[in-house]
Amino acid sequence: MNERRRVKAPWFARAVLILVLLALYGPLLVLVAGSFLESTATGLVVTGRWFIEVFADTVLGGALLNSLIVAFCSAVCATVLGTGAAIALHRGPFPGRQVLRGLSFVSLALPEIVFALALLSWFFLLHWHLSLVTVIAAHITFSLSYVILTVSARLSTMDQSLEDAARDLGAGEWHLLRRVILPLLKPSLIAAFLLSFLLSFDDFLITFFVNGVGRDTLPIKLYTSMKMGLTPKLNALATLMWLGSALLIILAFRSPGFRDVLKAGEDKPGENE
Repeated sequence: MNERRRVKAPWFARAVLILVLLALYGPLLVLVAGSFLESTATGLVVTGRWFIEVFADTVLGGALLNSLIVAFCSAVCATVLGTGAAIALHRGPFPGRQVLRGLSFVSLALPEIVFALALLSWFFLLHWHLSLVTVIAAHITFSLSYVILTVSARLSTMDQSLEDAARDLGAGEWHLLRRVILPLLKPSLIAAFLLSFLLSFDDFLITFFVNGVGRDTLPIKLYTSMKMGLTPKLNALATLMWLGSALLIILAFRSPGFRDVLKAGEDKPGENE
C-alpha cells in the first residue's frame, strides 16, 4: 500500500494557525514574563521574589487551603454521586430514562451565571447560611454532569459478558458492583475526579455568588486583589494557578477514562442503546 503523500498546508492556513497560537498563548507568555520581572532604577531585572512573596503570604495560604478543601470535597462527592447516577441510567431501560439522561446534563447547557443565580435562590429558599458548605454543594451540583458524562462513556464500552459471567457464578449485586463494575470503571473514576477537582478549584463565578464572608477561595482572592491594581505578585499567583491547572489537565487527558469520553463522542447516535 502506498503511503499517502503529505500535502503542505497553504500559506494562509499556516498564517491563521500562527495567529491562533498567538491569541491562545500570547497572554500567558505576558503573564509568566510579568511574574519574573521587577522594575528598578536601572530597568527591568529578572527575579523570583514575587513567587517567594506569594508563598510567604498567609492570607493567600488561607485562600489556597479553602480552595483545596472545596475542590477535594466536591470532587469526591460528585464522583460518588455521579457514578451512581451513571450506573442507574445505564442499567435501564425504565420509563423516562432518556428524559432523565438529558436532564442530568443541565449544567452543561445553562449559562454559568444563570446556574449561579439558580443555586443562590435555592440556598435562600432552604435558609442556608452562605459559607464554604454552600460553595461545596454548588460545586458538587455543577460537576455532576461532567462525572456522569465521563462514567457513562466508560460504561458504554464495557463488556456486558463480564457481568453476566459474574452473575452466573453467583455474585450478588453488591459483590458485582465492588468486584467487577468499579474496578473496570477505575480509569473513568480517576478522570472524573481530576476533572471535577479542576473545575472546582478554578471556578470563580458560581463561587462568587454562593460564598460567605471571610472564607475566600483563591480565585476570589485573586479577583479582589486585582481591584487594587495588577502587580507582579498577582502575576506570580496566576502563573502558579495556571501551572497547577495545566498539570491536572494533562493528567486527565492522559487517563484512559478521558479517552473513553472522546471515543464515545465519535460513536453514532443510538449505537450503544
